[in-house]
Amino acid sequence: MANPTAAVLVIGDEILSGRTRDTNTYHLAGQLTEAGIDLKEVRVVSDDSDAIIAATQILSKTYDHVFTSGGIGPTHDDITADCIAAAFNATIDVRDDARAILQAHYDRQGMELNDARLRMARIPQGATLIENPVSTAPGFQLENVYVMAGVPSVFQAMVATVLPTLKGGAPLVSTSTRIERGEGDIAGPLADLAARYNDLSFGSYPYTKNGVYGANIVVRGSDSEAVAAATRRLIDLFSDAVR
Repeated sequence: MANPTAAVLVIGDEILSGRTRDTNTYHLAGQLTEAGIDLKEVRVVSDDSDAIIAATQILSKTYDHVFTSGGIGPTHDDITADCIAAAFNATIDVRDDARAILQAHYDRQGMELNDARLRMARIPQGATLIENPVSTAPGFQLENVYVMAGVPSVFQAMVATVLPTLKGGAPLVSTSTRIERGEGDIAGPLADLAARYNDLSFGSYPYTKNGVYGANIVVRGSDSEAVAAATRRLIDLFSDAVR
């Protein structure tokens, strides 16, 4: 049986401008791999309502799970919650359970739950809250979309909350073999090997070091025995060039 599939929707002008580096996708990809959920697509969109809504609708229809990152804070450009609600024709407003969580947090801090902070309690109708053990303001799940913060520490904490609730498949395993030959020499035999093991993924990542051309060949798959067998065959094919 094929593993469940997933996509990541990264939201924010700061990512597209290069001001902020997206580390959340890197973290989530590793976690999904371990859970046996195949990450198939990553999209980055600006803080634009139409773009967020369209991407959400397309990705949610295409994959089993969609994870969003960014745009659920207290400022005017934090529009993700409204867009996810619109994508599923759900109403959105301040919800009592989310408000209570925030109220308790700001009471402990001796701070006011003002209108800006209250924006973080606006949750679409029918959504399930995602716990935020770092900064309290919850994320939420609506349909198959998991809406999480963009701050890496908060995002990672929310991922740790969500992933145990999802049913995964067989975790992916991989090997990496360094071959000191140019890709032009590797390509033909590698294509034949990939055709022979068509349930596995073969990636070629070239490099140049001290004037020597080579490539790291990565074999991936959920069948560890097949990955091992394909790797042994790869080493046999280029035994004089494996380093």
